[in-house]
Amino acid sequence: MIKAEDIMETNVICVSPDTEIPRAVEILLNNHINGVPVVNDKQELVGILCQSDLIFQQKTMPIPPIFTILDSIIPLSSSKKLEDTLRKISAATVDQAMIKNPVAVSADTPLSEIASLMVEKHFHTIPVVDGKKLIGIIGKEDVLKTLIPNE
Repeated sequence: MIKAEDIMETNVICVSPDTEIPRAVEILLNNHINGVPVVNDKQELVGILCQSDLIFQQKTMPIPPIFTILDSIIPLSSSKKLEDTLRKISAATVDQAMIKNPVAVSADTPLSEIASLMVEKHFHTIPVVDGKKLIGIIGKEDVLKTLIPNE
């Protein structure tokens, strides 16, 4: 049975939470990767930053739906959701744009579970951890390589 440790990349390109967004974009583009783990100074996984998180910044700020009655304005969406959207659109650092507490797998996670996560959750990149420490990364390409028979 193929496990995460058999297909993971151990030479992982990472960023820190205080990395500025333009630098993070350069890292993703220059390395042709969809996502990058975010680690603290102890190399512990604290988040993941994906291209879609950065593309989100190009989104326009939605006008929240409101309902008025008797000169009172009642918002129809949560202020927390509006606040989160505004924070992501205006992010200057990775910490402000990243997905915190991302889904990660351990080294002994079976390939079938990794593939399911990628398909069902639309993940392109999955970190591999030992406890909280980042030890590897798996991308869709790593999973596809398992379909090539070894000679």
